Amino acid sequence: MEESTAREKILKKIRDALIEKTEPPYPVIDMESSVYKELTEPLDISFAEALVKASGKFVYCENEDEFIGNLKSFILEKDWGVLFCKDPKIQQLLKQGGVPYESHNESFLEARIGITRCEYLIARTGTVMVSSRLNPGRKITVYPEIHLVLAYSCQLVPDLRQALANIKLKYKDHFPSLVSLITGPSRTADIEKTLVLGAHGPKEFYVFLIDDNRPVNP
Repeated sequence: MEESTAREKILKKIRDALIEKTEPPYPVIDMESSVYKELTEPLDISFAEALVKASGKFVYCENEDEFIGNLKSFILEKDWGVLFCKDPKIQQLLKQGGVPYESHNESFLEARIGITRCEYLIARTGTVMVSSRLNPGRKITVYPEIHLVLAYSCQLVPDLRQALANIKLKYKDHFPSLVSLITGPSRTADIEKTLVLGAHGPKEFYVFLIDDNRPVNP
């Protein structure tokens, strides 16, 4: 009997609460304004600083020729070996610069280093946005030991919200089946709270940024 009475009291309180409407304590909520302070540094500098803090590597290139030169230097100095590349636009640059690469599916499992493009660079967090609509899809961003990203300064945006708005506008009704955010190399601290890089993806992560907003000398 006591249990039934207690249950009725609770149900009555619920009914009374549903009948008596109360004004929300915060009737006007600004959902549009950013919760972050405005970035004071240029977007490329903010991105580079955030990426380095996340254990990524940033390489600034004045143009595509300097990108090829920097890439060749890294390949020789670090003994990277042959790149794996499935992106036709990057392949064209590599061919012009005389940089060897592999593109056959049979050689993918042996690939130590892969190179891709990206959708956008998020300056505030040093994050790279990639999608399944970019060649070669999903695999090359997670499988090789070293992941290189080729990006242009026009792809820099301040925050994630702007990147999401841009990618929706870019693809409209053909939105990618996968959109991923990469902030530095793969990592985990699940085991004894010790940070381990490359736990479930690349151990090293490089972003080569080509400054396509830089004025060209006549």
